[in-house]
Amino acid sequence: MFPTGLSSPNPPAQEVRQAADGNTSKKRKLNNTEKDDFDPISSPKTSSSCSSSSSSSTSNHIQKRLRFEDSLDFIGLDVKMAEESSSQQSRSKNLFMSTVAGGHHANGLTKTSTASSFANSKPGSAKKLVIKNLKDKPKLPDNYTDETWQKLKEAVEAIQNSTSIKYNLEELYQAVENLCSYKISANLYKQLRQVCEDHIKAQIHQFREESLDSVLFLKKIDKCWQDHCRQMIMIRSIFLFLDRTYVLQNSMLPSIWDMGLDLFRTHIISDQKVQNKTIDGILLLIERERSGEAIDRSLLRSLLSMLSDLQIYQDSFEQRFLEETNRLYAAEGQRLMQEREVPEYLHHVNKRLEEEADRVITYLDQSTQKPLIATVEKQLLGEHLTAILQKGLNSLLDENRIQDLSLLYQLFSRVRGGVQALLQHWIEYIKAFGSTIVINPEKDRTMVQELLDFKDKVDHIIDVCFLKNEKFVNAMKEAFETFINKRPNKPAELIAKYVDSKLRAGNKEATDEELEKMLDKIMIIFRFIYGKDVFEAFYKKDLAKRLLVGKSASVDAEKSMLSKLKHECGAAFTSKLEGMFKDMELSKDIMVQFKQYMQNQNMPGNIELTVNILTMGYWPTYVPMEVHLPAEMVKLQEIFKTFYLGKHSGRKLQWQSTLGHCVLKAEFKEGKKELQVSLFQTLVLLMFNEGEEFSLEEIKQATGIEDGELRRTLQSLACGKARVLTKIPKGKDVDDGDKFTCNDDFRHKLFRIKINQIQMKETVEEQASTTERVFQDRQYQIDAAIVRIMKMRKTLSHNLLVSEVYNQLKFPVKPADLKKRIESLIDRDYMERDKENPNQYNYVA
Repeated sequence: MFPTGLSSPNPPAQEVRQAADGNTSKKRKLNNTEKDDFDPISSPKTSSSCSSSSSSSTSNHIQKRLRFEDSLDFIGLDVKMAEESSSQQSRSKNLFMSTVAGGHHANGLTKTSTASSFANSKPGSAKKLVIKNLKDKPKLPDNYTDETWQKLKEAVEAIQNSTSIKYNLEELYQAVENLCSYKISANLYKQLRQVCEDHIKAQIHQFREESLDSVLFLKKIDKCWQDHCRQMIMIRSIFLFLDRTYVLQNSMLPSIWDMGLDLFRTHIISDQKVQNKTIDGILLLIERERSGEAIDRSLLRSLLSMLSDLQIYQDSFEQRFLEETNRLYAAEGQRLMQEREVPEYLHHVNKRLEEEADRVITYLDQSTQKPLIATVEKQLLGEHLTAILQKGLNSLLDENRIQDLSLLYQLFSRVRGGVQALLQHWIEYIKAFGSTIVINPEKDRTMVQELLDFKDKVDHIIDVCFLKNEKFVNAMKEAFETFINKRPNKPAELIAKYVDSKLRAGNKEATDEELEKMLDKIMIIFRFIYGKDVFEAFYKKDLAKRLLVGKSASVDAEKSMLSKLKHECGAAFTSKLEGMFKDMELSKDIMVQFKQYMQNQNMPGNIELTVNILTMGYWPTYVPMEVHLPAEMVKLQEIFKTFYLGKHSGRKLQWQSTLGHCVLKAEFKEGKKELQVSLFQTLVLLMFNEGEEFSLEEIKQATGIEDGELRRTLQSLACGKARVLTKIPKGKDVDDGDKFTCNDDFRHKLFRIKINQIQMKETVEEQASTTERVFQDRQYQIDAAIVRIMKMRKTLSHNLLVSEVYNQLKFPVKPADLKKRIESLIDRDYMERDKENPNQYNYVA
C-alpha cells in the first residue's frame, strides 16, 4: 500500500522528468529512532499507510512528486519481503507510523514531515521521496527456536495423550509461522515426524497380547486408528503453515497427513502378526454374517476404510477375501444343487448376489464389486449351468412358472455362456414336447388346438421371461418347423379341417374379432408346414362344401382367410380358391336371368330351382352318381340346360346330385312343416307319397342311390333327432330287411326343420385318395421344375440338378422319388445321360 495523497508508484513519464529536475538536497533517510520501532514478532498489527490528516494537510500547500531513486532495489525489496512474510499478517506488523514523528516510513518509503516541508519549501521547487531497502533483517532472540519448539512439542504430546493444551492454538500457529519465516522449516518437519513416530511405536505393544478375542482386537485396532486420525488432524491444523509452504515446495516430502498414514502403516499395520490378526478377524466377521449372524457393520466399514487409506486393501485383504469367497460358494453350490429343487436354488442364488452387492455398498471398497460378483456367479451358476437346466427347466416350462423362468433367464444372462446353454435346452424342449403332440395318432382330434395352445404358451414365455430375445424367437420357429414336419402331410390336413370347423356355420364359439385372431394364429402354424399343397387340397374340399351347402359362417371371414393365404403363399396358391368364390357370384347372376327367362317363357311350376354353375378346374373332383329323379325335376333340369347352353355355346353341363338339397312341404297330424333336406333324403321321402311302407331294397331300387349312401340317408330320417320315418324293427343302424313307414305322429316345435345328413367319417380310402391326388400333382411339379432347369442349363451334373430342384420346390421330396422322376423324363426323351459321364445329364430339345 502507498500513503494516501501520494501519486501512483508508476507516474507518467512527464512527471518523472519534473522530479528529476527538482531540488535533490531534500532526501530523507531512515534514522535510528525509526528502526527501533521494528519488531517482526511482537509489533502490533498496524497499517503501513500514512494517516489521512497528515497527507491531506500537506497536499493543501505543496504539490508532491515521487521519484524512483532505485527502482530495481524497490522491486527487489517487495519480492524478498513477499517470500519471507506470511499470507495473513506479517507484513502489516513490520512497520509503525507515528503522526507526531518528524517523518514516517512504509515498506522503505520515506516522506518528509509537514513542518520541514513548510520550512524548506520554495516557490516552484519539487520535494523528493526516496524509496530504499530496509537495513539488516531483525534477528530472533537466542533461545527463541528451542523454546518455541518445546511449546509445540508439548502441544503435540498433549494431543496424543488426549490432555488439555496449555497454549492458545492461534499462538501455536503463529509460532510455526515465525519459525518457517526464519528458514527453520526443514528441522521443524523432522522434529515433528520424530515425535509422531515415537508415539506410534509406543502403541504396538497393546496389539501383541495373545489373549485378545478377535472382535476385541478389531475394536482396539479401530480405536487406535480413529485416535490416530483425530490426532493427525489436530496436529496438522497447528502445523498448517509448514504443510502449505515448506512441504508443498518439496515434492519429495509427504504432507503431514500422509506422513501420519505412512507411520501408522509402517509401525502398526505392517507388523505381520497385527496384519494377519486384523485380516483374519475381518474375514471371520464376514463369514459370520454370511451364515446369518448379526455383526457390527460399522466396525467392518471403518477397518476396511483404514486399509484403503493405508493403500494395503488390495494386497493384504482383497485377494484373501476373494479366495475365501470362492471356497465358500464352491462348497455351497455343490451342496445345495443336490439338496434343493431348481426354483428354490435359483432364489437362493439371487439372494446371495443381492447380499454381496449390499456388502459392497455398506463396507467393502468399490474396486471389489466386479471380482466379488463374478466369483459368486461363477461358483453358484457358471459351474452348474447344465445341471440346473437338466434338472429343472422342463418342469418349469411344463408348469408354466413364469416368475421362476424370468429369474432363470435373468441369472443365466449374467454368466458367460449361460444364455447359449439355455437356448439349446429351450430348442430341445420345444422339439420334444411338440413331437408328442404331432406324432401320436391318438391326438389327431386335438392336435391343432394343442399346437395353438403350445404356441401361445411359448410366445408368452419369450415375451415375459426372455424379454423378447430375438435368438429365442428364431430358435422357437426352427424347432416348430422341425417337429411339425416329422409326420408328413397329416398336420397340414388337420389344420385345414380345423379351419373348416371354425368357418362353418353353427360355430358360435367366437365373435368376429376372436375368429380373426384365431385365423392369424392358424396362419403362424401354417407357415411351419412344408406340405402346403396338402393343406390346399383339403381346404379346397371343405371350402366347396361350405359354399355349396351354404354352411359358411361368414363370407368376410372366408375372404379374410383367403387373403391371408394369398399373402403367405402367393397368388398362384389361391387362384383356384378365388375361382370358387367367383363361380358362386356368377351363379347368382345366372339364376336372376333364369327366373326372368322362366317368366318370359310362361312356364308356371310349383318347384323353384336354384343351380350353381361350377368351373371344373377350380373345384374338387366329385364322382358322379346316377339317381332316379322325379319327372318334374328332370323337366326343370332340361329347361335350365336349354337356357344355359343357349347363352354359352360349346359348354357341357354335368349334374352333381350328391351336392343337391331341397325344401319339402310336409303334412302331419300336428300340422304343416317344412323340411330342409339333401337331394337323397328328398328322393326317399317323396316315395311315401306313393305308398305307406317300403323295404330297404325297394327304396334302393326306386331311387338308384348307392347302398352306403342310402343307409346313411335312411338312418338320418328314421334314427336321428327329427324322425319323420319310422324304422321296423327299431334300432340305431339300418340293416338288410328293415322296413320304413311315414311317421304321421311326428312333432317338432319349429315350423322349418333342418334334417342333417349323417356325415360319413372320412374313410382311410378317401384320405388316401386326396393324398394320392396331391402326390400326383407334386410329380407334375417336379417334372416341370426339372425340365425348366435343364432347358436353361442344357448340361448339368446329378448333384447340381437335385440341389436346384430342391430350391424351386415348396414341398419336401425324398431323393428316391426325385431319382424316379429323372428316370421317367429320360424315358420320355426330355433329357438323356451323358455318354462319357453317366452322372451328368443333357437336355434334349
